[in-house]
Amino acid sequence: MLQFEHLYSTLPEPLWVATQATPVAQPELIAFNASLAEALGAKEILDSATLAQWFSGNQPIPHAKPGALGYAGHQFGNFVPQLGDGRALLLGEVIDQQGIRRDVQLKGSGRTPFSRGGDGRSPLGPVLREYLVSEFMAAMGIPTTRALAAVTSGERVVRQLPEPGAVFTRVASSHIRVGTFQFAAARRDETVLKALADHVIERHYPEAANAEDPYLALLEAVVARQAVLIARWMSIGFIHGVMNTDNCSIAGETIDYGPCAFMEQFDPQKVYSSIDQGRRYAFDNQPAIAQWNLARFAETLLPLMKEEGDALVEQATDAIRHFEPLFSAEQRRLHADKLGLAADSDQAMSLMEALESHMHQGRMDMTATFDALTQYAASPYDESREALLALTTQPNELIAWLDKWQAVQVASQDGERFTAMRHANPVIIPRNHRVQEVIDAAYEGDFVPFHTLLAVITQPFDESVEARRLAAPATENQQVLRTFCGT
Repeated sequence: MLQFEHLYSTLPEPLWVATQATPVAQPELIAFNASLAEALGAKEILDSATLAQWFSGNQPIPHAKPGALGYAGHQFGNFVPQLGDGRALLLGEVIDQQGIRRDVQLKGSGRTPFSRGGDGRSPLGPVLREYLVSEFMAAMGIPTTRALAAVTSGERVVRQLPEPGAVFTRVASSHIRVGTFQFAAARRDETVLKALADHVIERHYPEAANAEDPYLALLEAVVARQAVLIARWMSIGFIHGVMNTDNCSIAGETIDYGPCAFMEQFDPQKVYSSIDQGRRYAFDNQPAIAQWNLARFAETLLPLMKEEGDALVEQATDAIRHFEPLFSAEQRRLHADKLGLAADSDQAMSLMEALESHMHQGRMDMTATFDALTQYAASPYDESREALLALTTQPNELIAWLDKWQAVQVASQDGERFTAMRHANPVIIPRNHRVQEVIDAAYEGDFVPFHTLLAVITQPFDESVEARRLAAPATENQQVLRTFCGT
């Protein structure tokens, strides 16, 4: 099956602590991502019963070496010095067909030394949500963890009420977080901190090893990846929900899909997380929060950097300040694509700001707006124009914007720009109400809606009748205004 290696387990404890999964009562396979398994170098795909036993933790996968990872984190701004994998186990690493090392992790596989009194399990709902959303993000080309398998446990997990349980298998470039560095730094053991930093440089940023100051170069590289990642989130209306430092990947991937969702009716201060009462992680706050998280990362690296005193702090601060121009540059590029403009257009930012204002004031659905705009750009007829105007409560204001946009857009019109525009504007996203429909059906034992939605959202630019049906915004009665992490 998978050929496991175990480089991370050579790091000092408690960065990695050997731990066995707790068997479940009656595992059954919900889904297995065969194409991902093949990309990870799997030589053969075994039967569903064996896969269910392996990816529930009931039977050890050959050559796997399960362990829980230690990390700390700022949770809603408050530092917790020890968190760690309370319900997840790293099985090991595989070298994929592109020669890249990838983690394979069970999530919901039972208690670990970091469970802090928790049961180490996951309800079915969050497993299905993470499977759907992470695979959609991958289909959109946004750096993300991936879904390899989902298995029902045959057991109940008690949260607010008893719910069916499940185990999720996740693939990541690594599961190392800002919080992992905070965990090492909090122990005040520079040997552990250096071993972790050197591991990350070797694994993710080998070019940093040859820099005058490898640890400053590491900081700069992580800042650059995070800036691009957050810009890409924003371009499709993604709201992570809980951007704590323990949910901030050093590899620059989207990780830990808990109370996440995609913007529907446009609102810069939109929050979907049931626990974010202060709107700390609202849509528009995400760039500033990412920069704040990176500042915490910089603090952990200070003991390893070459400079000293005020010069050291200024050097690290400059690296963090670079987030904003890097984010803005990527955002400008994405705005040009979404609006069908030339990549070097000096109108993209102002037109996008004006359109976002119209979307907010006109109560427009973000995904539907850009999809309709893409259709109008490709076929500028009365029918497509009316479909776009039907999305707003303030059509006159949108007409004025369209006139300005079209004057710029026509001048740079060509097939390449249309292609870029479509690939920046999906037809479908995993809308909250559709995900909830899938979860509700699964709780009744019906997984057909899950597989149907998964097939459509992993082809996000498809304009089939089924895609259009599942892409429709929620009616007032269908709206889901809060999501939950399931821990």
